[in-house]
Amino acid sequence: MNHEFDPTVLREYDIRGIIGETLGADDARAIGRTFGSMLREAGGSRVAVGYDGRRSSPMLEHALVEGLTASGCDVVRVGLGATPMLYYAEASDSEVDGGIQITGSHNPPNYNGFKMVFQGRPFFGADIQELGRRSAAGEWADGAGKAGERDVLDEYIARMLTALDGVDTGRLESMRIGWDAGNGAAGPALEQLVAQLPGEHHVLFTEVDGSFPSHHPDPTVEENLADLKTLVSEKSLDFGVAFDGDGDRIGAIDGEGRVIWGDQLLMIYAEDLLASRKGATIIADVKASSALYDHVAACGGEPLMWKTGHSLIKSKMKETGSPLAGEMSGHVFFADDYYGFDDALYAGVRLMAASARLGKSVTQLRSDMPQMINTPEMRFQVDESRKFGAIEEVKERLSGTNADVNGTDGVRVNTSDGWWLLRASNTQDVLVARAESDTEEGLERLMAQIDEQLSLSGLQRGASVGH
Repeated sequence: MNHEFDPTVLREYDIRGIIGETLGADDARAIGRTFGSMLREAGGSRVAVGYDGRRSSPMLEHALVEGLTASGCDVVRVGLGATPMLYYAEASDSEVDGGIQITGSHNPPNYNGFKMVFQGRPFFGADIQELGRRSAAGEWADGAGKAGERDVLDEYIARMLTALDGVDTGRLESMRIGWDAGNGAAGPALEQLVAQLPGEHHVLFTEVDGSFPSHHPDPTVEENLADLKTLVSEKSLDFGVAFDGDGDRIGAIDGEGRVIWGDQLLMIYAEDLLASRKGATIIADVKASSALYDHVAACGGEPLMWKTGHSLIKSKMKETGSPLAGEMSGHVFFADDYYGFDDALYAGVRLMAASARLGKSVTQLRSDMPQMINTPEMRFQVDESRKFGAIEEVKERLSGTNADVNGTDGVRVNTSDGWWLLRASNTQDVLVARAESDTEEGLERLMAQIDEQLSLSGLQRGASVGH
């Protein structure tokens, strides 16, 4: 026996496809069988499994568990919940050796996929390719594992609430906050969380519905925050928090309805954390504002620019002992008093804690930030066979100049006007561009440099494409 996957589903950070076209029950069963075999070979035998609110998720979960038990692994089923709840089940139980969450994250309703943890570390890149190879070769262990259930919701909520220990209760109780679960998997946990949080809370769309009837659950796209902005404005709330479909990415707005982007949230978290942990390394991805790196340094931290991708950032955190990291996409990772995984619900609680400890409203913290002018993340189609080559050509051309180039992930170039970035996406056939300046004219000059480099490689910034 063996199983071949559609080549499009084995991606850099996860396994993901379209139900009934590139992904189905047989794939889920083979993932379980192969992951379980790899885990047993490494000395593990227990896997936690959870799933999001998509209509196809229970079917995939059933097949995944069949595959895992057939490989001889025991399964701890944690049921419907946010991805961080599965991460919590894996990280908080010393007897669990791996975890798999079935989720399509923020993709359209007909997508689904798998995010995996292997003995406490992210399972990605070469691991996923190896899983595909072993599955095609039928290199499987045999066994008869058992499946049991574990309800982790209550202890997960209790663990998150510890983020408020020692924080001024008067300040917390005066907070008024809006929350938007976007009909995603975080809804039930959010309802239980706000019932136990100090302050006044208003929630939207907590009913789990995999067709996402209210709006698309991607909080990094401003139009998806419209309902939250209305709620915050009508009720004059202090700030608002939104989640993606599986609850591992956060979006936020202040009391005036201004978006607080991923790197700006990290500025707030870093200022709060560095007050008690001077010298700590704070990691952000190459798309983050220079204002963030400057702010971390000004607060006594060591800023570290790293590659985009939640698995890559988590790995770098372990390597450097960093207590805090984040990405523009809204993944925020706390390891100082938590487990180091990306958890948007926990990040929401930490935003309350930071505001209370710093003695400033979220609106004030947002207003204190330098007014940078930047582009959104521009993504444009480039043939898969060209995307990495084009970036290498840009690097090559710039290496003969006096340009200030950071090549951590693509090309990030600092100039007197600010900075610009070109990088290849690891998950799609697109190039990503971004630029930031403190003047409109500076931004135009930076964009001209991007366009010049693209045209020298025979490319151009075409119509922007989505995630």
